[in-house]
Amino acid sequence: MDTTQYLDVFIDESTEHLDTLYEQLVELENNPNSKEVIEEIFRAAHTIKGMSATMGYDDLANLTHHIENTFDDIRNEKVSVNAQLIDHLFFAVDELNNIVEDIASGGTGEKDIEGVINILNQMNDEEKDTDIQEETSDEEHYLSSSVFQDIDEFERAILDEASSRDYTSFEITVTLSKDCLLKGARVFMVFEVLDDLGEVIKSLPDVSALEEEEFDHSFTVLFVSKTDATTIKEKIKKVSEITNVDIHEINLEMLKQDAKQEEEKKHTKDSQKKEKSSAPTGRTRISTPRKTIRVNIERLDILMNLFEELVVDRGRLEQISSDLNNDELQETVERMSRVSNDLQNIILNMRMVPIDHVFNRFPGMIRQLARELDKNVTVNITGAETELDRTVIDEIGDPLVHLIRNALDHGLESSEERLAKGKEAQGTIDLKAYHSGNYVFIEITDDGAGIDREKVLTKAIENNIITEEQIPTLSEEQIYELILASGFSTSEEISDVSGRGVGLDVVKNTIESLGGNITIHSEVDRGTTFSIQLPLTLSIISVLLIELQQEKYAIPLSSIIETSVIHKSEILSAHQQRVIDFRGQIIPLVDMHKVFDLPEKEDDEYYSIVIVKRGDKMAGLIVDSFIGQQEVVLKSLGNYLTNIFAISGATILGDGEVALIIDSNALVK
Repeated sequence: MDTTQYLDVFIDESTEHLDTLYEQLVELENNPNSKEVIEEIFRAAHTIKGMSATMGYDDLANLTHHIENTFDDIRNEKVSVNAQLIDHLFFAVDELNNIVEDIASGGTGEKDIEGVINILNQMNDEEKDTDIQEETSDEEHYLSSSVFQDIDEFERAILDEASSRDYTSFEITVTLSKDCLLKGARVFMVFEVLDDLGEVIKSLPDVSALEEEEFDHSFTVLFVSKTDATTIKEKIKKVSEITNVDIHEINLEMLKQDAKQEEEKKHTKDSQKKEKSSAPTGRTRISTPRKTIRVNIERLDILMNLFEELVVDRGRLEQISSDLNNDELQETVERMSRVSNDLQNIILNMRMVPIDHVFNRFPGMIRQLARELDKNVTVNITGAETELDRTVIDEIGDPLVHLIRNALDHGLESSEERLAKGKEAQGTIDLKAYHSGNYVFIEITDDGAGIDREKVLTKAIENNIITEEQIPTLSEEQIYELILASGFSTSEEISDVSGRGVGLDVVKNTIESLGGNITIHSEVDRGTTFSIQLPLTLSIISVLLIELQQEKYAIPLSSIIETSVIHKSEILSAHQQRVIDFRGQIIPLVDMHKVFDLPEKEDDEYYSIVIVKRGDKMAGLIVDSFIGQQEVVLKSLGNYLTNIFAISGATILGDGEVALIIDSNALVK
């Protein structure tokens, strides 16, 4: 069967399930007795195993199978959750991720996984050997792990009826050889043997999945027969390419008791949640159909480009209808504007992805690195629901990893050093994401030793990055940003984590290639914050058009709190800075004439103010006048006009005039 047509879907879905594994493993460490978390992990691993087996990636399927076995043992309380087990599981999931990435980059997905499997098996064996359990019979032990614990009332009635007629119930697991080519044919032959000896009540996977060969190398059936287990096993093994047959007799009374206990647990759980379920019983099952499809990002890029042209023409039409003052034309243009606004929102939202797709892998990575470095660290994540364009999400992962590794290695001190400084033994890394205007800010903050200013300057001079004469002209932020220079490192020792003189310059280059920038704030013994500013890449934005010296400028509406006209007597002075009292909060004023080196405005009685925000900080921008709100297409200024202060791009207005778009984030300190 040709599976190449399903490769993109396989990679996307595998990545989603890997994200679930990473996220739930962190949750499992915090709540080792949570059955919901264990079931969620089990489902994700089981799905990856089935998909990879269907696609023919045997190493991926095999490793996932052993991970699934480990969680099955956890679920059945044969293995206890501890820090060492979590370490090994994270390592195993990392190997899964490496295989999927290899497949995504065109590889075969083949990898030596014996070492990982041996570690998992060894952990399981040690737990089972040392765990003190109550002695149970083989039958009881088997029933507790039976895959048919979820049989419904109809199937149970069949088993009861069969038992009353002297039939015996069996659970049979058949394993095919790994190189079996016609798995569906072998399943058919096994079912033919079973039909001659009794009746198959149920199978896992179900019959349709077995026919389509949508299973690994084994399947299980619930079977009733008057034939003894030995004879059944011998007849099944006569089918070629079968490597193993496990057959167990099911004690119906114990199965009923188990089912009753499960029902009581479920009832108690539902009562605690105060949820009323109206789900039907018996064989009726309601499934929610999938209402999503996967679309190649290149198609969305084309759609976005076409819509940008439509927005430009829409602005032109609005200008023409206003000039002609024709009622019918204005009505038509207004309706077209409403429809295109809805279309615009749909197109933009289609490209947005929550940043937790990146964030949810960091706690596990930080946990593992902290153990390697023998440091005590906790991670706080804020704003994981913040959405960012998919193309940016795909690129931002590696730079964030570099910054986190440096925060762990260089930033945070050991527990002993922290206690000696009067700090808590446990260090903290905060990951924060939030929107501000047409940008997303990602902040990585540690409460470690901070950056040694003098050490940075000394190293920068040694590496000929700056001269001693330049030092007085540099601000604190510019000094700290010297560590982003190529080959810069203040580490005295080279480690496997960081300090090789590469990494932070790559971070800076990647972020700038995405149209963003990175700033650093640090205090000795208080910690360091890396702040990354990234564009949403929403090329169509709502703006407020303002005027400065008869020139039109645009301020993104998403960064504006409100506009106001104030009397000059309301302007105060603090620390040689003009400020105003805005709803009980003192905020600074920024004169846009000075920012853009325009002629000073004459001393008027009243000032037009645009209140803008960046995170929890605000500022008031002084402008000449307000024009109105408009939808515009954000255009780049090109390679020759990069890094223009307080300007993020330009747009073409409906009358053909060009307006610069103000980056208010650069003006808020």
